[in-house]
Amino acid sequence: MERTLSSDLLFQSNQSRPASALPLRVLATLLLWQRRIVSRRQLARLDARLLADAGISEAQRQAELSRPFWR
Repeated sequence: MERTLSSDLLFQSNQSRPASALPLRVLATLLLWQRRIVSRRQLARLDARLLADAGISEAQRQAELSRPFWR
């Protein structure tokens, strides 16, 4: 659902980046996937009133919940 500044910086293509950055990219990817899983679980628990407060339709929620964690 969201991307943080740190993960955006790690995913930018940069040919001058050393190979030692690979573990950081892997870690950033794992953390991003974990945040997506957690936020989608929270989204799944929202009732209709809270969805309306957040401005999220049921169709939008279902679309987000149906996405795999790596997307």
